[in-house]
Amino acid sequence: MTTTISATQVRELRDRSGAPMMDCKKALAENGGDLEKSLEWLRKKGVQTAAKKAGRDVSEGLVSSYIHHNGRVGVLLEVNCETDFVAKTEQFQGFCRDIALHIASMAPRHLDRDAVPEEEIAKEREILSAQIDTSKPAEIQQKIVEGRLNKFYADHCLLEQAFVKDDSKTIEQLRAETVGKVGENIKIRRFARFDVGAS
Repeated sequence: MTTTISATQVRELRDRSGAPMMDCKKALAENGGDLEKSLEWLRKKGVQTAAKKAGRDVSEGLVSSYIHHNGRVGVLLEVNCETDFVAKTEQFQGFCRDIALHIASMAPRHLDRDAVPEEEIAKEREILSAQIDTSKPAEIQQKIVEGRLNKFYADHCLLEQAFVKDDSKTIEQLRAETVGKVGENIKIRRFARFDVGAS
């Protein structure tokens, strides 16, 4: 039996997901009209789309900025996409604004794991190792250190941080979803965060 999908359901899913109307209709049809399952379906689709587009060249985009209301924290951010057309869309610009706001709020130190200097990783590993109960077997100690190191990355690397406006997803997951919505590869290139009085 085919489920009848109403325009109201499609509109509600579009409002919640930001996905194109046809994708929303397809998601609802695939999931028997269930809104939550359809949202999950769209998220997965966005991640798959992002993986397919990952190798595509990104030479357009925007430099976005955010100044906190007290004027003491500011962010400059470069986000790239494939075409000038997408750079001008509300979805892309909204994504840039959200990332700049997130950086202002969460103060990431690095873009991703690859951007963390080797000496910083070595120092962190040394500190974490010193905190471990040495009576545990060596392989258990190593697993504990690696687990805590992953937590360090999640705290300090932008792409691994939980999104400040929705902590059910990371910045990387948000990026992948946005790729699915705009239909182009997106890359967060670099950022600078300024905090009055901070060194």
